[in-house]
Amino acid sequence: MSSGYGDSMEAQYIRRHHRHEPRENQCTSALVRHVKAPVHLVWSLVRRFDQPQKYKPFVSRCIMKGDLGIGSLREVNVKSGLPATTSTERLELLDDDEHILGIRIVGGDHRLRNYSSIITVHPEVIDGRPGTLVIESFVVDVPDGNTKDETCYFVEALIRCNLKSLADVSERMAVQDRTELINH
Repeated sequence: MSSGYGDSMEAQYIRRHHRHEPRENQCTSALVRHVKAPVHLVWSLVRRFDQPQKYKPFVSRCIMKGDLGIGSLREVNVKSGLPATTSTERLELLDDDEHILGIRIVGGDHRLRNYSSIITVHPEVIDGRPGTLVIESFVVDVPDGNTKDETCYFVEALIRCNLKSLADVSERMAVQDRTELINH
């Protein structure tokens, strides 16, 4: 996974938490988003394996199978406009101390085979206020008839939309929190 982050904090977090070992027929990447909201707000959205639709714009519904423990499954319905209608996903990792969520797609009517992702959230300061660095990385098979670049481009576009939405929702929540503090 080549990233243009050099020896920044992003690069250190990627090396520590986002190690994927892609096989020959797979692609991998990591995306970064800076969110102007405190880490606890961002994590409260990310950690909800049972409610990805709270910030993922392409998810219309989520049905849990089992509890919220490691190994539990969710059946996600995907909004129209994407080349899929359902995705079955397993919770691989949920670490509330380190703020790490790992999922694996185990089924569905799409072409994302052997897809696995890790999302981490890290506190940082943005413009003198508490902010959050969000990193999401993935590894996935390259479907027959596609190149690694095409596959990475498609998955990165989906993740960018999810991260933008996560930032928008979190930042709205942060503004509401600050307004409520002022008004009380």
